[in-house]
Amino acid sequence: DEDMDGGDDFSTIDVKFTPTIPHCSMATLIGLCIRVKLLRSLPKRFKITVRINPGTHASELAINRQLNDKERVIAALENV
Repeated sequence: DEDMDGGDDFSTIDVKFTPTIPHCSMATLIGLCIRVKLLRSLPKRFKITVRINPGTHASELAINRQLNDKERVIAALENV
């Protein structure tokens, strides 16, 4: 599947998702949910990257930065 890629050593996971509309206000929350589910389901050795598919959201760069920011993810984990 082109939306999920295992790295060369299969210890990296790269997930790309497409929000429902280009201005989806829930895109960050959806991405954080995906990341949290993977963090809780996979062994610690996996490095997880969650991104929006290029060109599918108006704030793609800002959201991608948030989704892969350790402090933001830790804060999200505390609230779930």
